[in-house]
Amino acid sequence: MNEFRPVEPDSPVARLALASYVEELLTRIPGHIDPCVASQAGAGDFVGHRGVFLVSGPDEAPTSCGGVRVIAAGRGEVKRMWVSSTSRGQGLATRLLRALEDAARELGCDELVLDTNSALTQAVRLYERNGFARIDDYNGNSDADRWFGKSLVESPGPEDTTDR
Repeated sequence: MNEFRPVEPDSPVARLALASYVEELLTRIPGHIDPCVASQAGAGDFVGHRGVFLVSGPDEAPTSCGGVRVIAAGRGEVKRMWVSSTSRGQGLATRLLRALEDAARELGCDELVLDTNSALTQAVRLYERNGFARIDDYNGNSDADRWFGKSLVESPGPEDTTDR
């Protein structure tokens, strides 16, 4: 069974997860984040052919959330990725990131980008460990100071040159 499920971005479980996400951002990056902007999943961005918003855990106590939205032909963006403090250290963030990559592929994306803030050191390490490379600012997000990109196209492995 898949531990991540798509939900409407304005559903009660999504709003609860996003409230936890914003609370953590305000604690970790005080005075820098606009809570009104950060708490919005962007309902129109994460539905249908434009994107998806995923959550895990029970509706009354979600353990993670994140969305991927199409921002240009073949290019997706990860937004609002969060894992509860009680669920960290169990690989949930890595599994969520992989689920978002899979969702982006299903949306027709061959590239994924994201932004973050360097104060979120675990997030920066997660993205780097999972093949994301630093790129130039692509969106002008004043809350971010790090931008990452990753190709979702599998490169072919080396040819097998052994005799059969």
